[in-house]
Amino acid sequence: MKTRRITSILALLLPIAIFAQNNTNSIEINITNIKSDEGNIRIGLYSGEDNFYKKTYKSVAIKAKKGSLIVTLDDIPKGTYAISLYHDENDNKKLDTNFFKIPKEPYGTSNNAKGSFGPPSWEDAKFSVSEQVVHQSIKL
Repeated sequence: MKTRRITSILALLLPIAIFAQNNTNSIEINITNIKSDEGNIRIGLYSGEDNFYKKTYKSVAIKAKKGSLIVTLDDIPKGTYAISLYHDENDNKKLDTNFFKIPKEPYGTSNNAKGSFGPPSWEDAKFSVSEQVVHQSIKL
């Protein structure tokens, strides 16, 4: 009787486990035009317009490699996101800017969005995650 009950419970939980496993996705980011091996590439994934540039949904830092890098963010639920990243050449964990707040370190945004008189907008940088693997290519 006990074995039958355990089998029944497992049979009920298996579809839930399969659904949960297939309900998350990955974002593969191809970062190009990295000028040096110095410092780290710092990546922020944002999950909404209200959080853009303010609060990351997920963040990661990876050792810079001259040329290009591919970074994969796993376990991303379906939704709308934007990416902002920069090459923290001196590894001080911040994007260095000049007197006018213009970045002195290379940076990039999803969709290679460019801002005019400020950072790129959410509308220009956002993309949808609805497949198992979504690709973004960002040039610094």
